[in-house]
Amino acid sequence: MKITKAVIPVAGLGTRFLPASKAIPKEMLTIVDRPTIQYIVEEVVASGIEEIILVTSEGKSAIENHFDYDFELETILKAKGKDVLCEEVSHISNLIDIVSVRQKKPLGLGHAIWATRKVVGDNPFVVLLGDDLVLSDPPCTQQMITQFNHFQESIIAIQQVPLDQTFQYGIIEGDKVEDRVVRIERMFEKPKPGTTNSNLAIIGRYILQPDIFTILEGTEPGHGGEIQLTDALLALSRQRPMYAYEFQGTRFDAGDKLGYLKAIIAFALRHPTVGKEFRKHIKEVCVDL
Repeated sequence: MKITKAVIPVAGLGTRFLPASKAIPKEMLTIVDRPTIQYIVEEVVASGIEEIILVTSEGKSAIENHFDYDFELETILKAKGKDVLCEEVSHISNLIDIVSVRQKKPLGLGHAIWATRKVVGDNPFVVLLGDDLVLSDPPCTQQMITQFNHFQESIIAIQQVPLDQTFQYGIIEGDKVEDRVVRIERMFEKPKPGTTNSNLAIIGRYILQPDIFTILEGTEPGHGGEIQLTDALLALSRQRPMYAYEFQGTRFDAGDKLGYLKAIIAFALRHPTVGKEFRKHIKEVCVDL
């Protein structure tokens, strides 16, 4: 079964980036020359997905506008002879079909995904969190689709984290079935110290069976008074097999100030225009430290 749809929740307040995110969606904060959300969308496109469902809220129109056609801007760029820049702007609006769904109440990630049920329908789909950027080849989503094609069941992306940091993540336990693949037996949302010995942390990439919508509808608020996706995933794993995949690549938490700065450096070093000079600058700065 081909996966054609991706859900990207962008309704959060972005409190970790205040005051920068007071008037600008955190997903629109730039990494080099493009907003964070564009890297997520480009990963989706490179993985063969055909449609994106954005889960938005009030104040997020800038995200939709970024991927929309801007006749006035393109006309001005053409008139000034900036054809390359005009082509790049035009390319953004033609990347992929995008629709938006409003999350009317701030009830957490699980609720945000449930809000897309009528658009997603009865097919498996990808979920990507806008805070998680992954540098990898092939793209992280494409790696996960390969695993889904093999197992035909829900796949959750994981990475190993230090044990003293597990309280910051959803954590999975289970049995290894293949290289980098674990069949999930237990899941914990931001576990307290001593709750689990596992360091396999869930990061923001999922492929989910549509059964998750029925489960989310009946899921009670959990950690933080929100409808936690982790609780629903655990319930789904008791009904049918669910797997965790340790993807190959480097993940950056772009929703955290330090993670965001690390992402800027990593992507800037690889940038085709400024990468060479930026690398030179970084070496000069490091010598002076």
